[in-house]
Amino acid sequence: MNFKCLVLDHDDTTVSSTPCIHYPAFLKILEVLRPGTYYTMEEFLQYNFSPGLWPFYKEQLGFTKEELEQESTIWRSFLDKITPPFFPGMAELIKKQKEAGGYVCVVSHSFPEYIRRDYKSAGVPEPDLIYGWDSDRSKCKPNPWPLREIMRITGCTPDEMVMVDDLKPGLEMAYACGVKFASCGWGYEIPQIHEYMEKHADHVLKSVPELDHLLFSEEKGCAH
Repeated sequence: MNFKCLVLDHDDTTVSSTPCIHYPAFLKILEVLRPGTYYTMEEFLQYNFSPGLWPFYKEQLGFTKEELEQESTIWRSFLDKITPPFFPGMAELIKKQKEAGGYVCVVSHSFPEYIRRDYKSAGVPEPDLIYGWDSDRSKCKPNPWPLREIMRITGCTPDEMVMVDDLKPGLEMAYACGVKFASCGWGYEIPQIHEYMEKHADHVLKSVPELDHLLFSEEKGCAH
C-alpha cells in the first residue's frame, strides 16, 4: 500500500453516473428552467470541469435562488430513481485498500446519502469519511477544507494521501493541501480535459488497473 489514505471523487471516478443520471437530469432541468436551450453531454462535462457546474448555473444560465432550488429537486428525483454502477474493478480496489489497513475517503459534489447508497448497493465497505454537497457549499471542493479535515481526523500527512478525481476542483483542492493528484480518465475521453490533466496532474490514469498499480506497486511517485 503506497498511500495510507485514498481520497476518491464519486461521480465519473468511482461510479459511472453522468450518462445514466446527471446528463439526463441536466436536460430535464433545461427543459423546465431554460426551454429551448441545449448542450451536448461533452459540453456538459466541459462546463463541469471548468468553471464548475454551480458557477455555470449561476453565471452562464443565470439561475436565480428559486431556480437553483428547483434544479436541486429535479436532480434529486433522478438520484432517487437510479443507482449508478461502479466502474469495473473499483469495488475490488476499494476493498483491497481497506484490507491493507488504509483509509478510503470521499470528497464529492454529490450528496452523502446517495454515496452511501451506491457503496452499499455494490457491496463495498462504506467510506471512512464523506464530504459531499452539504448545506455549507462554501466548504466544498475546490475549498481545501475537506482534505484538511481528513488529515486532522485520520492523522495522515499530505505525502500519505492521494486524491483521485476527474475534474479541476479536485485538483485545485489537492494542490492547496500539498496532496498528490491522480486524474481519472476511465469515465470519458474529452481532449481538452485530458490535455489539462497531462500538464497539471501528478499522475494521469487511463484505467482502473493503472490506479491499482499506483496504489500497490513498488513504483510510488512515478508521475504520468
